Amino acid sequence: MPHTTGLFEVKLTPQEDNLDSALGRSILDKQFQGALEATSRGQMLSTMTAVKGSAGYVAIEMVNGTLDGRAGAFALQHNGIMDRGNPSLTIVVVPDSGTGQLAGIEGSMKIEIADGKHTYSFEYTLPDTN
Repeated sequence: MPHTTGLFEVKLTPQEDNLDSALGRSILDKQFQGALEATSRGQMLSTMTAVKGSAGYVAIEMVNGTLDGRAGAFALQHNGIMDRGNPSLTIVVVPDSGTGQLAGIEGSMKIEIADGKHTYSFEYTLPDTN
């Protein structure tokens, strides 16, 4: 399975919905670098709990750019949990969300934050174009 890594920058813009003080909604804006040269926009819903270190979030983002020189777009779905400080994060390509030369893409992504830098690790498959 092809695999690529790189850096990304993310900007979170909180939205004021006044639905519930325990719920948060933010707009995501990302810039990916590396074999994935792309931007993305999305929305994130999150909640904190009364227990320190426990929280959850879900997000959908649309990634638009190039992957190994192939142009198109695809959607990523996030499911993140913090269980008393123990993180679990799953990020997958939404099935059949690929467009252009990225039609048919499948895969999953991992992210890491260290020393203030965000990195991604992306495993994916693309249909053979031959």
